Amino acid sequence: MKYDSNGALLETEIPGLPRPHRGKVRDIYDLGDTLLFVATDRISAFDCVMPNGIPDKGKVLTALSLFWFEYLSWAPNHLVCSEVSDFPPELRKYAADLDKRALIVKKVKTIPLECIVRGYLSGSAWKEYQKSGTVSGIKQRAGYQLSEKLDRAMFTPSTKAEEGHDENISVEEAGELIGEEKAENLAEFALRIYKDAANHAEKCGIILADTKFEFGEENGEIILIDEVLTPDSSRFWPKEDYILGKNPPSLDKQYVRDYLEGLDWDKTPPAPALPQDVVAKTREKYLEALKAITGRTF
Repeated sequence: MKYDSNGALLETEIPGLPRPHRGKVRDIYDLGDTLLFVATDRISAFDCVMPNGIPDKGKVLTALSLFWFEYLSWAPNHLVCSEVSDFPPELRKYAADLDKRALIVKKVKTIPLECIVRGYLSGSAWKEYQKSGTVSGIKQRAGYQLSEKLDRAMFTPSTKAEEGHDENISVEEAGELIGEEKAENLAEFALRIYKDAANHAEKCGIILADTKFEFGEENGEIILIDEVLTPDSSRFWPKEDYILGKNPPSLDKQYVRDYLEGLDWDKTPPAPALPQDVVAKTREKYLEALKAITGRTF
């Protein structure tokens, strides 16, 4: 296991298992019929992984995903188990490293789309709207302000890039990639999940501005996979800080993006190391999101 100087888990290596596939955040091990997902403390921004991590970030992602899997119990998902005591014997000896950050999940076919749902106008959607009056290529009414709630939540897919930047595409283009009927079913599924989650978040004093889902297929059925509604995949705004026309402070990695935007960096690897104060503040925001949404702390 590789940790940085702050104790953030950067990489895992489990003897006896094949080398993991390393995503931007997760190390994924093939266990045969299932997969072991390990949420490290790596953090990415602008599709680049930072050289240092955010301590406990992987545990926050795992705790939030488990909360949402349970809350959204009507939505089929890929979870098999999350308790290290239920893991295969060869994994239990690494319990201290895997506890609260590892899941065993079903091995399913991944649908190659990032399924983004937007409820508010922010980020790249705001930039597109300012330029052309559209969001994901769909014409919008005039007069929207920054951070304003959309008249209707929108499904705005993007390509899923292993390396480099994802690209926003239209629903029609998504249909060309995976089939029109499947794209329509994905949109309906993603929007329903978003609306359920946004309603819960609002009761907790949080605005779910937008989020990104990933889906797979099991026996022809679309199921929810990967992380769900975490600060890595979502924009969480405390309601008390929301002001129309401004970018609200976020309980997510927007703090890291904002820091990086102020640097002379072209958003290509290698990414710069995050200073100590940015690491500490980002960790604080992740823990605040966990407590606000679930009522739980570590």
